Amino acid sequence: MIFKKNIVKVLLLSAAIAIAGLSCKTSVKNQTERYSADFQSVIDAELTESIPGILLNVTAPAMGIDWSGASGLNDWALGVPLQADQTFRIASVTKTYVAATVLRLWEENKLSLDDDITQYISAEHTAILERGGYNPNQITIRHLLSHTSGLGDHTNSHKYTDEFLKSRHVWSRTETLIDLITLMEPAGDIGAQFSYSDTGYVLLGEIIETITGQTMGEAIVALLQLKELGLTDTYLEEFEGDYSGKRIHQYYEGSDSYNYHPSFDYFGGGGLLSTTSDMSRFFHSLFNHKVFVNQSTLDTMLTSVLNGAELPMDYRLGLWQIKVNGMDAYTHSGFWGTQVLYIPEMDIAISANYSQRWYNSRNAPVISKIIDVIERKR
Repeated sequence: MIFKKNIVKVLLLSAAIAIAGLSCKTSVKNQTERYSADFQSVIDAELTESIPGILLNVTAPAMGIDWSGASGLNDWALGVPLQADQTFRIASVTKTYVAATVLRLWEENKLSLDDDITQYISAEHTAILERGGYNPNQITIRHLLSHTSGLGDHTNSHKYTDEFLKSRHVWSRTETLIDLITLMEPAGDIGAQFSYSDTGYVLLGEIIETITGQTMGEAIVALLQLKELGLTDTYLEEFEGDYSGKRIHQYYEGSDSYNYHPSFDYFGGGGLLSTTSDMSRFFHSLFNHKVFVNQSTLDTMLTSVLNGAELPMDYRLGLWQIKVNGMDAYTHSGFWGTQVLYIPEMDIAISANYSQRWYNSRNAPVISKIIDVIERKR
């Protein structure tokens, strides 16, 4: 198998790339180098016959750590190694950026979180939802952000799965809403339960575009000040796809998804490309008050939905809270094997992307292992 033939060579090359690619201030670099070999060993050990590659970033300025690494293969068929600065489709991690953008618009008094969504979505989309038995004039922006709108999820339909696997089906926002009402049942009454819905974030993407007059991607970059934060590798993928060579191959049940049309997960539920370094730095910036103007905005983002009722996951607005190694953390993950989290107790952000998604664990297995290394060496 090509994977077996190339793995030793790729591991050596990946380690060299990770070490050579470090560029930090002297004090940070010195601390980073204390961890570099251990971090590389951890990600090397994550490779299996079904997981050809992994990317990782650890950002902890107070501890002097800023490390990006790669292990394994980018292109499984050709045996091309991954590089630490490559981009990938972050899928549902996009929702954190969408939620933060909506909250920035709230800070600028461009909307109220309790506005009904019909003020900002098209008449056509309002009519589609009404035909499906929904009452969009009772669904608020807050309901969409918190997945309590009662909307079903178009991505759970058989059609979506079938077309998704046909690689080049071209979707539109309108098509996702039509599929919602024709193929899926409502999740329940508005505000009565948590039910994760990509479709709700597709509508949030439309709301952002309506208010700003920009594409969702342009608005995210501008309102979250990504360029000012130095996050130049986070952006909405071109509609026909990014085939520049910087984006990695990502796999689904052994199948290379590289040529899947980006519109299958594009309009707010997903759509962004990023790197592990950019994702970690965004999360660290978010929690260190470099994204929002007001502390109260972050507090609102982190407020638990449904007043603490038992939920399948402790969702907030574009984030959920978890425990990692006994510590509270805030996180989002994405379909392709992406996860980013921030741990307030350690003031650390960690991002990982597996080239093929992990199973048997809600969290990326590598994250706890990286924290173990840090706690052991501190």
